Amino acid sequence: MSVPFAGPFALGTLSAPDGMLFPALVTPDGRALDLRAALGERELTTRTLLESWAEATPRLHALARDDKAAWQPLGDLRAHAPVEPRQVFQSGANYRQHVIDLEVAHRAPDDPRTVEEAREEIAALMDRRAAEDLPYVFIGLPSAITGPYDDVYLPEWAEKPDWELELAVVIGKPGYRVSTDEALEYVAGYTIANDLTDRATVFRRDMPAIGTDWLRSKNAPGFTPLGPWIVPAESIADPGDLRVTLKLNGETMQDESTKDMLFGVARLVSYISRTSRLLPGDLVLTGSPAGNGIHWGRLLHDGDVMEGSITGLGVQRTRCVAKETGS
Repeated sequence: MSVPFAGPFALGTLSAPDGMLFPALVTPDGRALDLRAALGERELTTRTLLESWAEATPRLHALARDDKAAWQPLGDLRAHAPVEPRQVFQSGANYRQHVIDLEVAHRAPDDPRTVEEAREEIAALMDRRAAEDLPYVFIGLPSAITGPYDDVYLPEWAEKPDWELELAVVIGKPGYRVSTDEALEYVAGYTIANDLTDRATVFRRDMPAIGTDWLRSKNAPGFTPLGPWIVPAESIADPGDLRVTLKLNGETMQDESTKDMLFGVARLVSYISRTSRLLPGDLVLTGSPAGNGIHWGRLLHDGDVMEGSITGLGVQRTRCVAKETGS
């Protein structure tokens, strides 16, 4: 189990073999502490801890320094998705180079533009979006979330399953109509998400005027590996300057900085809060950088292993398993 992350501690959801899940304090040297016992709250979960994040943070700092606490070796435990969110907000088309690559790849066969002309037009469109403060956000399902080391089952109907490694924001307090200037105050921490997408079902061929079908293309069970850890926001100096890297069977496919985002964390959180009330434990997926399978002409297959890392947040590893019809 990969541990290294920024700061003195992170949060996780762990279990012993055949045991119940529990919220855990994790340290970079590979120790874990059951927070139910440490904080004297039997029914505690990572999400309920986030509901009192401001009050809990000083206690977590003290526990991380307590060598007499009931620490366990992290290697003896299993990591699960670090939080069960009530809401998952997903930002699409938020990385400049990624959008250009996708638009070029999805051009109609009779598109008269050259590749260079198409790239220029798309870049100009993105500049207008950024200037008008119009992120593109849609809703994901919590049921698509799985653990950071779990197998990912590829449904038999998914003809073009693809990877999308993303920085995920974890909300730490309720917020509605939050300004950009105060948005980061609502962020408890950050984690890693891989927002798998079946490219063949993104667009509705029977109803082109309606456009994208995110339910079908992104929300199969286990299509969102999450974690391994929630690293507190105070441990991440600048979420707009992190390296997002995905390796497929050891070969680097995505390797981009969050500097390429059109809309940073604060602008996304503020934009979402203009419509929806943010709740503790909610996730904001900030979009995927360039280097997806559709760009490389190489999509996911049975047996593929994805390794995703983001600066300061650790590493997740998931293996793809083809799911047979009816299974």
